[in-house]
Amino acid sequence: MGGRFLALVAALLFLAVPARAAEESFSWRQAAGQTLRIMLNKHPYAEGIIRRLRDFEKLTGIKVAYILHPETRYFQTLDQAFEDPSGSPDVFMTGVYQVWEYAPRNRMLQLDPFIVNPAKTRQSYNINDFYPSISGSFRWNGKAGSKLGEGPLWAIPIGFEASAITYNREVLAQHRLPVPATLEELVATGKALDNFEGDGTYGVAARGVGEWNSVHSGYITAFANYGAVDLEVENGRLVSRVNSPEAVAVTELWVEMLKESGPRDWEEYDWYRCLDDIGNRSAAILYDSDILGYYADAPGASSQSGKLGMAPPPIPAGANPDSIKSNLWVWGLAINPETRHRDAAWLFIEYFTSREFQLWSVLEWRSVNPPRRSVFDDPAFQTRIASMYGYADTFNSIIENTTVYFTPTPYFFDISERWAAVIRDIANGMYSDTQEGMDTLKRWMDSKLSQVPVE
Repeated sequence: MGGRFLALVAALLFLAVPARAAEESFSWRQAAGQTLRIMLNKHPYAEGIIRRLRDFEKLTGIKVAYILHPETRYFQTLDQAFEDPSGSPDVFMTGVYQVWEYAPRNRMLQLDPFIVNPAKTRQSYNINDFYPSISGSFRWNGKAGSKLGEGPLWAIPIGFEASAITYNREVLAQHRLPVPATLEELVATGKALDNFEGDGTYGVAARGVGEWNSVHSGYITAFANYGAVDLEVENGRLVSRVNSPEAVAVTELWVEMLKESGPRDWEEYDWYRCLDDIGNRSAAILYDSDILGYYADAPGASSQSGKLGMAPPPIPAGANPDSIKSNLWVWGLAINPETRHRDAAWLFIEYFTSREFQLWSVLEWRSVNPPRRSVFDDPAFQTRIASMYGYADTFNSIIENTTVYFTPTPYFFDISERWAAVIRDIANGMYSDTQEGMDTLKRWMDSKLSQVPVE
């Protein structure tokens, strides 16, 4: 018995050697003395990073110089920085859609070689801890029209937004209205709540400005849930499907919601105005980013703190609730291939996408949503999010189908900008009907994409 026990112990110790050796081959000080230039978009995720820079510098011996730009000009400034060798960043924040432009132009470094190298990445880092649909959005093979989740990894997530319904529980209860489960119900409920507490109060807040980001949240989520797709590959080329019966029907409902359930100046509504109105009780319901509702409901964050609830995006009547889709916006960190400090740049990303930092970020800096499963499941975070009615249930109901529902193309921003403008023009009566507007959009998109290779 004693011999078998000792043999078992010896075997277990032998199996543990590679893990220990891998950890021992890694050093946070391997790039000490170097200086990194970091470019960040002004966002709670970036502000959390800035608060921990001194800890990173102390741990690694790497100095960090950062530049913080507002989102309205962040990517324009980043593009300019890439063209200026003296100001080009080593590490930068990016979204998924930017990968479709930057990766083919050699503005992003593939990160898989760092992850699989035990001298560069701690074994405990665990890339598989990230929700596959979130981290997989940064995997792309570089081919227009191809699915995400395949190919090299171009960035690591630091936080993400899904689309959801945020509603004022007190307002709906006072008017004896249920939480809308379909887009049709959302439109009807929004109309019923017009002027619910006098002039300036209204039913549903959603983005209406004719800019690209107006279509990437609630609208494209509704688009996907109602069976529409933006593009398909046909005979070796990308073809627009935005004028399909499903696409026209959901766009018509969306326009009706903007005009008849939204504020009078719905065309001026962006991310920030949506946040303001759900937080100050001007809007009864918000259909947009889930983190807007979370921020507005946080203790002391707004006059409606503790009065808000969250629910999944609306789906067609009779649809399977287990298949609810939500479009994804994710911020990540990427490395510039032109950097002379690749190892230091990766250490920066490794630190600020680690479980330890991301848990600190959601608890101390409220940087939801966490892209790591272990962070979301952490008891301390579960206790924190329990204060918002419906947040955890909504997250769990949509996370597996939260992904990017746009098709990769280098012209994403041109297309989405035109798309948002067409929706606005439909709402303003510049087309005879929704079908004409979407037919016009399709022709423009097909012309734009005619020379895009898909093989």
